[in-house]
Amino acid sequence: MEGQTSWDSYYGDNAHHFKQSTDGNEEAEFDMVSLESFLPNDVLERILSFLPIASLFKAACVCKRWYDVIHSRKAIWAYRAPKKPWYFMFTCNDTAAGYAYDPDLRKWYNLELPCIEKRNWFISSSSGLVCFMDSNTRSRIFVCNPITRNRRKLLEVPGAKFPDYSALAISMDMESNDYDVVVVKTKQVPEDFLQWELSIHIYESQSQLWVTLATEVLVGWRGGDEGVICKGILYCLIHCTGVVGNPIRQGLLMYDLSAKSSGTLMSASISVPCSLTCGRLMNLNDKLVLVGGIAKLDRPDIIKGIGIWELHQKEWRDVARMPPKYFQGFGEFDDVFASSGSDDLIYIQSYGATALLAFDMSRRQWRWSQKCPVTKRFPLQLFSGFCFLPRLEVAT
Repeated sequence: MEGQTSWDSYYGDNAHHFKQSTDGNEEAEFDMVSLESFLPNDVLERILSFLPIASLFKAACVCKRWYDVIHSRKAIWAYRAPKKPWYFMFTCNDTAAGYAYDPDLRKWYNLELPCIEKRNWFISSSSGLVCFMDSNTRSRIFVCNPITRNRRKLLEVPGAKFPDYSALAISMDMESNDYDVVVVKTKQVPEDFLQWELSIHIYESQSQLWVTLATEVLVGWRGGDEGVICKGILYCLIHCTGVVGNPIRQGLLMYDLSAKSSGTLMSASISVPCSLTCGRLMNLNDKLVLVGGIAKLDRPDIIKGIGIWELHQKEWRDVARMPPKYFQGFGEFDDVFASSGSDDLIYIQSYGATALLAFDMSRRQWRWSQKCPVTKRFPLQLFSGFCFLPRLEVAT
């Protein structure tokens, strides 16, 4: 199908064999010298750095020297900074198979992730690494590079077993290649719907250990399944369980991971800009961005639009509203949808279709992706996805 390329096609023997003959149709032997053999490694690295990421794997099959240069990773990436984040879309199957979209080349690649087992796992990404958490036990966590398939299984998270809600976030330092994984657990206090115990746990790749940073019982509020790390601060969406008359049922909890915030967790919380459905938090170039659905007044299960906000200090600023022509292009949304962002790009996708819309924060521009190769086979088939930066030099 046009626009689709099998990721596996970039592996294996891609060498081509050529024959040469004289005018008399007799075979002639020549000592042929490749032009690239005269190039020093640094020049070859610079040339290869201009190739698209998928083509790098194809180039690695040309010869041993090219393989070594490409898989040295850091050398070639010194010249090549990643461009736009890719979007990985899951099919309806309970496997990790799906399609990754490259917005620069506007191509879809058939890609299988190395450790995720089902599409409903918790997912978070940062600077080329993707973190997955088992949605059933909430105890199995993996960190992987989806491009190189390098992976690591983390130790079991401390805290409450089988929490009612969990949020997952990962943050990577590109200078040191160290990363932190944070899990926020929320469990209802027995026989008390108003009280929920919330705990914050952090895994540091340097020590390879988990540390519990905070534990607190929230009254009238509970944690959810949405969190992100931005400039060393953990942000989580929290949900009101108290008075029904409260017009805004969500809030934003903030916790400084480096300073180990003192005081109560709720003292460092603010409201979201309006009543939202399916709120998603994103770190876009060290700026906290919120994407959410704005519900119809008479039909709270149907959203009338999608908004994007950016947090400045403790105030929300409007960034954009999805134009009606794009919103209508999805058909009728339910109250949930998938959205994910990195760098300057936000992806938005309906769970019930494969249509994918991207919003460029720097250009304030909306654009549809190329059509995804997968087709919807039955009415209740669901799709989801996440974005990540494709990088070769990042390891777990």
